Amino acid sequence: MEERPLRIGIVCYPSVGGSGILASGLGDELAARGHEVHFISYERPVRLNPEQDRVYFHPVEINSYELFKYPDYTLPLSVKLAEVSQAFELDVIHAHYAVPHATAAILAREMLPPAHRPVVVTTLHGTDTTLLGRDPGYAPAIRFALEASDAITAVSEFLRQETHRLLGVAKDIQVIHNFFDPRKAVRSREAVRQELGVAEEQKLILHLSNLRPIKRVDVMLNALAKLKDRDRFKVVVLAGGSFAPYQGLVRQLSLSDSVVVRESVAVVEDYLQAADIGVFTSDSESFCLSILELASFACPCVSTLVGGIPEVVQDNESALLVPAGNSEAVAAGIDRLLNDSALVQRLGSAAQTRAHDLFSTARIVPQYEALYRRVLAER
Repeated sequence: MEERPLRIGIVCYPSVGGSGILASGLGDELAARGHEVHFISYERPVRLNPEQDRVYFHPVEINSYELFKYPDYTLPLSVKLAEVSQAFELDVIHAHYAVPHATAAILAREMLPPAHRPVVVTTLHGTDTTLLGRDPGYAPAIRFALEASDAITAVSEFLRQETHRLLGVAKDIQVIHNFFDPRKAVRSREAVRQELGVAEEQKLILHLSNLRPIKRVDVMLNALAKLKDRDRFKVVVLAGGSFAPYQGLVRQLSLSDSVVVRESVAVVEDYLQAADIGVFTSDSESFCLSILELASFACPCVSTLVGGIPEVVQDNESALLVPAGNSEAVAAGIDRLLNDSALVQRLGSAAQTRAHDLFSTARIVPQYEALYRRVLAER
């Protein structure tokens, strides 16, 4: 018997960041497979395909009442989730991040009559465990939200283990890695490099992230400042947040002519295909979707050896991995790639093969579909 399409609600942060990108991509792929997908957030997710059929967006209105010193998001979100669940008879609410999304999803579930309650699947992406999980003001709420979820997934084995260790969650956590299948670039590699001011003989070094402190952009900039003959490269930062806090350091390190910043990029593939080297200097990463995005275009990376990154790429096989916080090691890795085109090609080719074999849409999305159906059957 053919299984019926599911009605799935997805709640995520809409901004540039691994969780929002993964959630948007997952929603698009689920809709392409015939499911009905409803996104619920305070803004339309930036990577959501506006032309995808069977994808709907429901905005959450946030009111500022004098009673509250700070605007509340969790309660309006839970009410909107309950409204959408009831109106569209959702089977599943998939919450990306435990707080506030899983918390709101569980509250929404309890608002509804038992016969109309969707199952709640919570996906952990990182800081809800590694940062908030250490905070006594959040940890009990996160632990409750996870234990009350019908299923929990984590984007890496590292994150699964950290969640059990830091939060003491007894419930099983299934590892479902991130995925990425690139869309077609809008502009050519040559056109993008020309727009960025990258000369034909220069290497384009790319960094893309939300620029939070944990990404250690300062370490990356200090590493770049250690490189000799800066005419060899141009650094492009695709910023998911304000780059203003780092402009002073750029000027101090005399990198103003070497660093180009682009914010709110709609088609990231344009820049991925134009890159020669990726650089990531985070203190912690649960997966690092940006490395996978570059790997899909056969672009090797220099990255810190932290968290779940060794699950994405392998040192000296598909990337160069260096100790965290060590700008000298980062600089040495970049310099090595700048001077060895054969190494760039070998690492990039291996990274692309690994991305296709382990982290493709065809491999990962069916794992979420199977999880939804299993949890629904168990209920």
